[in-house]
Amino acid sequence: MNRRKSQVGSPLKVKFLGFSLHKVVREIGIRPHGKVLKRFKEKIREVTSRSRGRSIKDILQELRNYTTGWLSYFSIAKMRSHMQEINKWIRRRLRMYLWKQWKKISTRFMNLQKLGLDRNRAWQYANTRLGYWRIAGSAILQRTLTDKYLESLGYMNIAKKYEVFHLR
Repeated sequence: MNRRKSQVGSPLKVKFLGFSLHKVVREIGIRPHGKVLKRFKEKIREVTSRSRGRSIKDILQELRNYTTGWLSYFSIAKMRSHMQEINKWIRRRLRMYLWKQWKKISTRFMNLQKLGLDRNRAWQYANTRLGYWRIAGSAILQRTLTDKYLESLGYMNIAKKYEVFHLR
């Protein structure tokens, strides 16, 4: 028996194969352990890092491969709200990644206009001095780089994917 791996304690606090148990009104539920969710977010942060210098299609393919594998293992757990929050966070990271790729003001201006923003607002937002993360959460990028647009680039909505896996 390996003493480092073996544990004695409350089943509600122990991690087993990446899962932990929790109380749900007169029942016991299963969910991914907190450390597992933290590692999941760290890996996504690594994949969507602004300094990677790869095309958005490559980033989305790598993200799709990783999240599909992760979800197929952990989909037995109830984590709908976690997946919705992580999905929002990933979309914001992707908007940030695209904004950084549009580095020049002229490129930002041109792309914002292509995405349907009027000339004056496109020029105003292209010249913003807000940081990448802050602009990625702004209403203007959420209206122009919509979820539908991100999905057209190849983004797989993990909240929807979780529902598909969970219903099996």
